[in-house]
Amino acid sequence: MYFNYYGFAEAPFNLTPNSRFFFESEKHSEALSTLLYAIKERKGFVVVSGNIGSGKTTVCRTLLNQLDPNTKTALITNTHISGKDLLTSILEEFEVDFVPGSKSRLIAQLNDYLIEELRMDNNVVLIIDEAQNLKPSVLEEVRMLSNLETENEKLIQILFLGQPELRQKLALPRLEQLRQRIAVFYHLTPLTREDTINYIRHRVKVASNSDREYFTPDALELVYRFSKGTPRLINQICDSALLTGYIREVPLINATLMMEVINESPMVVIGEVNPNATSEEMPFIQRN
Repeated sequence: MYFNYYGFAEAPFNLTPNSRFFFESEKHSEALSTLLYAIKERKGFVVVSGNIGSGKTTVCRTLLNQLDPNTKTALITNTHISGKDLLTSILEEFEVDFVPGSKSRLIAQLNDYLIEELRMDNNVVLIIDEAQNLKPSVLEEVRMLSNLETENEKLIQILFLGQPELRQKLALPRLEQLRQRIAVFYHLTPLTREDTINYIRHRVKVASNSDREYFTPDALELVYRFSKGTPRLINQICDSALLTGYIREVPLINATLMMEVINESPMVVIGEVNPNATSEEMPFIQRN
């Protein structure tokens, strides 16, 4: 609704992950570089964890756009699934013309596909998002896929994306063999204050193709205090602020308007807030 008013060609704070808006913070750039290296060098298992809304999926989308044409990928997002159903989903994602059957038969067909891809000098990557939802028994079956290898290299690279609970699950004694095979662990932390401000400016610049300022420095400070550097929360509150600014015909979002928007957010317990209070005095209380 506010695109024309603010001069945006597209939504700057859309919650749908979009690699065009990838912001190269130190942590997100490290995560992306780590994944690219691990895939290129055929390291096998890689784990990237982070809190809800930390940008894991955006890193993943950016990764997919940077892989070379000789890298075949499958992305699994439904992780409330059995081991056999997971194998079926993997074959479907790789567009393998397979014959349904037992798990051993499915694995054999996957192995045939991987060997053929290796023969054509292709690298095969399986990405499992929301991996913290996988049952330990299913995680153990995923480990068995790492047995599909030659004497020199892995036939398939497996990337787990998940919330911190994934690391806790992988610490279970029964998953020790899987844990030992993980070549890289990487945890995404929230953005710093400086990165939060630069992240917002980056997104509006991509959406508007201009260097125009849309938020005052005090408004940006409030966004950081509210979001604590979590990209998804930054997107939510900035989108709401621009919508409110459009409705009120405010060309520049100031701290007063931003405070109003924050205190109307579902993430905040609404109370009396002084717009002139210092950032340390602002009583933001996140609901459980």
